[in-house]
Amino acid sequence: MNILIGISLITLLILLVQNKFKAGFLFFGLVLLYYFLDLIKLEKMLGGFINSSLITLVLLLIISIVFEKTFFVTTIGDKLFSKSYTKSLLKLSLFTSLFSAFLNNTAVVASMMSVVKQNKFHSPSKLLLPLSYAAIFGGTITLIGTSTNLLINSFMIENNITPLKLFDFVYVGIPIAFIGAFILLFIARFLPDIKSEKQIENYFLEAKVLKNSKLIGKSVLENKLRNLEYLFLSEILRNDKIISPVNPNEIICENDTLLLSGDIKHIEILKNFDGLVLDNVNQKFDKNIVEVILSHESTLINKTIKDTNFRTKFNASVVAIKRGNQQLSGKISEVKLQMGDNIVLAVGDDFTKRDNIEKNFYIISKIGLEKRLDKKSSFFVLFSFLAILFSSFFGIISLVKGLFLLLAIFLGFKLISVSEIQRRFPYELVLIIGSALGIAHVMIDSGISKYLADFLSFLFGSYGIFGAFISIYLFTFLLTEIITNNAAAALSFPIAYSTAITFDSSILPFVMAVAYGASASFIFPYGYQTNLMVYSVGKYNIKTFFKSGIVVSIVYSALVLVLIPIFFPF
Repeated sequence: MNILIGISLITLLILLVQNKFKAGFLFFGLVLLYYFLDLIKLEKMLGGFINSSLITLVLLLIISIVFEKTFFVTTIGDKLFSKSYTKSLLKLSLFTSLFSAFLNNTAVVASMMSVVKQNKFHSPSKLLLPLSYAAIFGGTITLIGTSTNLLINSFMIENNITPLKLFDFVYVGIPIAFIGAFILLFIARFLPDIKSEKQIENYFLEAKVLKNSKLIGKSVLENKLRNLEYLFLSEILRNDKIISPVNPNEIICENDTLLLSGDIKHIEILKNFDGLVLDNVNQKFDKNIVEVILSHESTLINKTIKDTNFRTKFNASVVAIKRGNQQLSGKISEVKLQMGDNIVLAVGDDFTKRDNIEKNFYIISKIGLEKRLDKKSSFFVLFSFLAILFSSFFGIISLVKGLFLLLAIFLGFKLISVSEIQRRFPYELVLIIGSALGIAHVMIDSGISKYLADFLSFLFGSYGIFGAFISIYLFTFLLTEIITNNAAAALSFPIAYSTAITFDSSILPFVMAVAYGASASFIFPYGYQTNLMVYSVGKYNIKTFFKSGIVVSIVYSALVLVLIPIFFPF
C-alpha cells in the first residue's frame, strides 16, 4: 500500500507542475481516493475542512474584501514617491510589508499596482517587482500574513501540537522585511527602466473595416494608418490570410481586419477613421473598459477566446491582449490565452457581480470596481480590525470568534454584502488546505513521511540535525518554485514532522523551515500570485525574474537559516 501512496504523491506533484488541472481538485481527488482505499476515516477527512486555522484564513480573506474598499492603501501610497528613487523604493517596500503582515498580500499588491503605475517620478518597471517581493516579505511577519502560515498552523493543530501565536513569526519576519528592503535597492540594477510615457505598450488589438468605409480603395499610406503616434499597424487579416509585414502601398479592402499593437489608452484615435471599429466589441460597452490579468486558476488557460463562449460567460468582449514583451500575431479570437496575460475588456453592467470573475481574473484597473469607503467608515474598519487582533493577542477573545464577530458587524453596517462573499469565497484554497490535512495524515500514519525524512537524513546526515533542518528548507524552497506555495507547504510538512521526531527535536524549527521555504518564491513568476500579477504589467521577462530572484533568494535563505535556530532552538 505504501508503494501506491508513493506513486499517488508523485503523480500529484507531476500534475501540479503541469498546471493543467486545478490544484484544489487534485488535492481533493487524492484524499477522496485515500478514503475509498480505507487509508483515512471519514471523520478525519472531513475534519480538515473545519480546522480552526482554515476557518481563520477564510474569515481573514473575506474581511480583506472590506479593506480593499478603504482609502488607506491608495491614499497613503500616493505619498510614498519622490524624486529620490532610493527613498521611494524603501518607503514602498516597508509600507507594503507592513500592510501585507495583516492583510491578504494579493489585495495589497492589486491596490498598490495602480498607485505605482500612476506615480510621476519613476518607471513602474522599476517598482512593481520590488512591490511583489515586499508583499512576500511582509507575509512572513505574522501568523495571518500569508495563507501558508495558517496552513502550517492547521497541520500543527491536527497533530495535537501547540499552535503558533499571532506574532511568533516577527523574530524572523521583521529582519527579512527590513534587510529585504535594502536588497531590493541592489536588484534595482537588474530591472528594466521603461518610461510609460514614452514606451509603446505592447497591446494587441484588432479593428474591422466596415462596408462603405472611406478607407476602402485607398492605401495604408493614403489613409494615414502608417504613422499613428501610439498604434502600429502590424498585420492585415483578409479572407483568413495574414498580410505581414504591411506594405505602405497596401490597399485597404472591405471587411479587412487591421491587427494593431500599441498603447491601449489611445484606442480613441481609431474613431478618427471613418468605418473603422474595434472588432468583436459591442459598442454599448465602449465606455466601460476594464484591465485584467488572467489568473493562474483560470479555466481559460490554453484556450482561445472563440472556444470559450467568452462574451456570454463574462458579459464582456476582449478589446486587446498583452503578453509581456511578446509580439502576438493573428486574430485575437484565435490567440491561446496564457496565465499572466493582460487583457483589456469592454464589460457589461453586471461584470463584477458574476461569480466566475474572481476565479479567472485579477482586476487591476480602477474602472468598474466598487466605490471606496469614506474616511469615517475606513477608520472604523481599521480600528475594529486592530481591536480584534489585540484582543486575541491578550487572550480576551479567540481570533476565530473575534473575526466572526467582526464579519457580523461589517455585514450589519453593510460594509460587505452576502453576494460579495459568495463571489469572493476562496473555494479553491479551502479544497487545497482541507484536503492537504487529510493527505498529511495518511503520509504520517503510513510511514511515507518517515521514509522521506530518513532519505533526507541520509543525504544530509553527516551534518547532523542542522543539516536535516537545511534539507527541509531547501526541499520546500524548490517545491514552491515549481508548484504553488500552499501545495509546497502541504507536501513538506509531514516530512518536516517526521524529521523532527527522528532527531527527537523540537518541531518548531522544522515547521518554521517549511513556512519560510514555502514563501520563498522569488526566482520565477509562476509560484506566487503576486509575482504573476506584476510579471506582465511590469513588462518583465524570465531573465529579469531569475537574476533578481537569485539575489533575493540567497539573502532571504541566509537570514532564515541563521535566525530560525536562534529563536526556535532544536
